[in-house]
Amino acid sequence: MAIRVLLVDDQPLLRTGFRMILEAEQDIAVVGEAGDGLQALDQVRALQPDVVLMDIRMPRMDGVEATRRITGPAKDGPAKVLVLTTFDLDEYVVEALRAGASGFLLKDAPAGELVQAIRVVAAGEAMLAPSITRRLLDKYAGKLPSGEDPVPDTLHQLTEREVEVLKLVARGLSNAEIAADLFVSETTVKTHVGHVLTKLGLRDRVQAAVYAYESGLVRPGNP
Repeated sequence: MAIRVLLVDDQPLLRTGFRMILEAEQDIAVVGEAGDGLQALDQVRALQPDVVLMDIRMPRMDGVEATRRITGPAKDGPAKVLVLTTFDLDEYVVEALRAGASGFLLKDAPAGELVQAIRVVAAGEAMLAPSITRRLLDKYAGKLPSGEDPVPDTLHQLTEREVEVLKLVARGLSNAEIAADLFVSETTVKTHVGHVLTKLGLRDRVQAAVYAYESGLVRPGNP
């Protein structure tokens, strides 16, 4: 079945460009468009898309709040959100990720990267370059808790190796890089990451990285 995509951007020209790119793919179908967050909520309820390509800065309701409502506890469907931004260090990107977005993409990204991002997010993975994860969390660490509070009880559910893996995820390492660092296979790393997400009740490695910072397990600027 084709991946159902909803385009959300207050610039009609950009929506048209994205539509042309995505509709050229046999496994992707653009099911609707919205010009702001409020329209996006209505469209998500009506169209039940798999992926919402979400602009951040829009009138009436911005992409962060729309993302929070689409992916929150009262969500109306299985839609995952891929945030669009003009700048790779947009301060709202961190807020969007914490609100439930599965990743973000620059608006000037190549067509192939956009298509791949849609597929990755639809498959339940996070679309966020490891280096960007670290840069974002380090740059906007002031928005996160200081880490002076006690380590949350949920962290104690993890094994020693799982804690190691979580730290490396927070540092922005890919599965292959973690495998090389720990001298294990990529399959083993994927298993550990899966256990971490399940035990901590997290959706993907982006949320895991944010959790590691918020819990005080990792400090901004330090390994």
